[in-house]
Amino acid sequence: MNFSQLELLRLLPETQFNLSKAADKVNIVQSAASRHIQLLEEELGSPLLERHGKKILGFTPMGERVMKEIEGIDLAKRNIQTIADDYQANRNGALHIATTHTQAKYLLPEPIRKFREQFPGVTIYMVQSSPGEIIDLLYRHEADIAICTEKMEDSEKLVIKPCYEWNHVAIVPQGHPLADAKLTLEKLASYPLLTYSPGYTGRSNIEKAFAKHGLELDITLSAADSDVIKTYVRLGLGVGIISGASYEPGNDSDLICIDLAHLIPRSMTKLAYLKQLYLPTYLRCFIGELLNAGSGRATS
Repeated sequence: MNFSQLELLRLLPETQFNLSKAADKVNIVQSAASRHIQLLEEELGSPLLERHGKKILGFTPMGERVMKEIEGIDLAKRNIQTIADDYQANRNGALHIATTHTQAKYLLPEPIRKFREQFPGVTIYMVQSSPGEIIDLLYRHEADIAICTEKMEDSEKLVIKPCYEWNHVAIVPQGHPLADAKLTLEKLASYPLLTYSPGYTGRSNIEKAFAKHGLELDITLSAADSDVIKTYVRLGLGVGIISGASYEPGNDSDLICIDLAHLIPRSMTKLAYLKQLYLPTYLRCFIGELLNAGSGRATS
């Protein structure tokens, strides 16, 4: 048994079980890759892959169990390299952040600016994706840290930390009837609404608030991006509901911002990383900057 065999197995799901593509990733020919896996199956005394002719369909039950161990080996290999770099006080490296558009634009700029002052040699890769996909990126070792509001269920494999609390606001054009009204959910429900897509930026709290009062959500437009919602509010499609941090007084002076903290429960943005991941100095520093930024927002 060797790392090459295990790495081939690990890469198969990423390549939709295309052995030729997996072989390319480890710089060997397909015939050699096939032989590697055959030898491993012979050594273990059981097939690891379900096959139909030459086509690989997936893992056998034993293959699935072996894959769980391979994930741990791959993480250990990454940790060993990171530990070595850390002990050598290597201030270079890569930080992979998985997050949503809203967090990338409105939460992360200041923490990243401060981080770059301390670690200018670290390359930052930001992967914007859906909240559900963000956690999967952690498990696939394609991200070091995930930051989002939705889809952060507790898991024994993850360390999850609260980052900051925030509330939703309503946005309407200047002169809108709601601009001078005492806002209630009933009044909001009487207008077409523009807000986040399901699973994004506290959408579940919006739904809970309306459902609790027996009100229907008349959603004219859903989007993952606050700026898209603001664009269509300006076009008169309805009332926007966005995160309070997404309203920028300097850029959005043509819109009226109405606080909804008394109507919709506050949301919590969290950060997560794999529990078994070794945190290099620069990643610990970045997490510290995030928590400091969150603390500042919570008290502002």
